[in-house]
Amino acid sequence: MVIAGGTSGLTLMRRAGLAAWSTLRRHWPQAHRLTVVCGPGNNGGDGYVLASAARQALREVWLLEVGDATRLGPDAAECRREALALGAVLGRDLDALVGRDVLVDALFGLGLNQPPAGAFLAAITAMNAAATPILSLDVPSGLNPDTGATPGACVAAAVTLTFVGLKQGLFTGQAAERVGVLEFTDLDLPAAAFAQAPALVQRLPTTPLREWLAPRPRASHKGHFGHVLVVGGAAGYAGAARLAAEAALRTGAGLVSVACDPDSANAVGAGRPEIMVHPVRCAGDLSPLLARASVVAIGPGLGQTAWSRALFGAVRDAGRPLVVDADALNLLAAEPLCRPDWCLTPHPAEAARLLGLAHARDINTDRFAAAWALRARFGGALVLKGAGSLVCDEQGIGVVMAGNPGMASGGMGDVLTGVIAGLLAQGLTLAQAARCGAVLHAAAGDAAASAGERGLLASDLLPELRRLAN
Repeated sequence: MVIAGGTSGLTLMRRAGLAAWSTLRRHWPQAHRLTVVCGPGNNGGDGYVLASAARQALREVWLLEVGDATRLGPDAAECRREALALGAVLGRDLDALVGRDVLVDALFGLGLNQPPAGAFLAAITAMNAAATPILSLDVPSGLNPDTGATPGACVAAAVTLTFVGLKQGLFTGQAAERVGVLEFTDLDLPAAAFAQAPALVQRLPTTPLREWLAPRPRASHKGHFGHVLVVGGAAGYAGAARLAAEAALRTGAGLVSVACDPDSANAVGAGRPEIMVHPVRCAGDLSPLLARASVVAIGPGLGQTAWSRALFGAVRDAGRPLVVDADALNLLAAEPLCRPDWCLTPHPAEAARLLGLAHARDINTDRFAAAWALRARFGGALVLKGAGSLVCDEQGIGVVMAGNPGMASGGMGDVLTGVIAGLLAQGLTLAQAARCGAVLHAAAGDAAASAGERGLLASDLLPELRRLAN
C-alpha cells in the first residue's frame, strides 16, 4: 500500500520501529531485557520492527501479543515474521512484563475509540503495575489522541515517540499524566505530504514573549500603558482583587484601580500604595471609574450577591474591553451574552456552567470542542484553564506549553486575569493579550516552582511576572 508522499505503509512501519529503537537506546542505553506489547494493528507492526532491531543488537526480547495476531494486516504480519525469525520469544502471559528493563507499548496507537476492555485492559493494568519504564509508540495506549481524555485505563509512559504529526491530545487534559517525555519524528516524509494537512492547533511556547513584549520607548509615560480597573473584592474576598491588581501592575499596566466593597478597601491597598482603591456601595459609584478605565477586569472576589450583579451589569454595559473571570463568569452563565471585545478565563467547572453542562468532566472529555463551543456562544477570546491550558480566538486554538501542578492553588486565576488585563491596557490585541497572558502566567508559575511545586502561592508569581515581562 502506498500512502502519503508516495511512501509505502511498510516503509513507514520500518522507519517508525527503527526510530523507536533509537529512542529506546538513547533513554535506556543499558537496557538488555525488553518486552514489546503488540496489538493487532499497525502500531503492533511498529513494535515488531523495534523487536527485530533489538534482537539484531543482541538484546533479549519477549513479545506479548494482545488480541488476535492472525488479524494483522500484511505489513504488520511480515514484520512479525521477521521478529520471530530473529529470535524474539513469544511471552505466554502477563508474566512477560515482570523483571524487564523496559516495556514497549505498541498496543493501540491511534486506533482507540472506546475504553480498553478484556485482555487489553489487563495488559495496560499490568504494564503500569510493573514499575518498569514504558516507551509508548505514537500515543500512550488508552489516551484519546484528539482530546487528551482517558475514557478508561491508560498506559503511563516514561517516554512517548509520536509519528508523522503531533497529535493535539498529547498536550492537554490527562495527557500531562500519561505522555511523559514527548518526542517526535516525521518519518522522513516529504514536505508536500504535510502541506495537505494544515495544523488544527498551535503550540504556544514561551519563546514568543520577546515578540509580544517589545522594549518600551525611552520617552514613555504611564499614560501610554493604560489604566486597568479591577472590579471585585466583596467583603471577605479582598485578596482576589488585590492579586489581580498587582498582577496587572507587575505585567506593566500604567495605572491600576480597584473597585471593591467598602469593607475590603483597606485590605486591598495595604502595603501596595500603587493600587488606587475605591470603595463602591452601588453600581452608580462605578461610573467615574469606568470613564477613566481603558480595560476592566471583573470577577476576582466579586461574589454573586445583589451588589455583585449590579456591578456586573454596569461593567457589561460600559463599552470597555473586559477580562471576565470567577463569579463574573457564573453571573454570565445565568444571562449569556456574545461580544467581540472580551476575554473569558474559565476553569472547567465554570466552563461547564457557561455551556449548561452538569460537570467539569463534561468539559475535560473534549477540551478542544469545549473551547470552540464557548467561543461560538460568547465571542471574543477564551482561556480554558487546566493542564495544557487552551487559548481560543479568531486565530484558532493554541495550547500553552508551560505550567505545573503547583499552580493548582487559590488565587492563580486571579493573577491570570490581572496579567491579561495589564497586557490589553498596554495595547496588545485581544488575541495577543490572551495568548501572551496565558503563556506569561504559566512561565512565571514554572519559574516560581523552581523551589518546589508543593506550597506554591499565587503571589509567588508576581516577581517572576515582572522579570519575564522584561
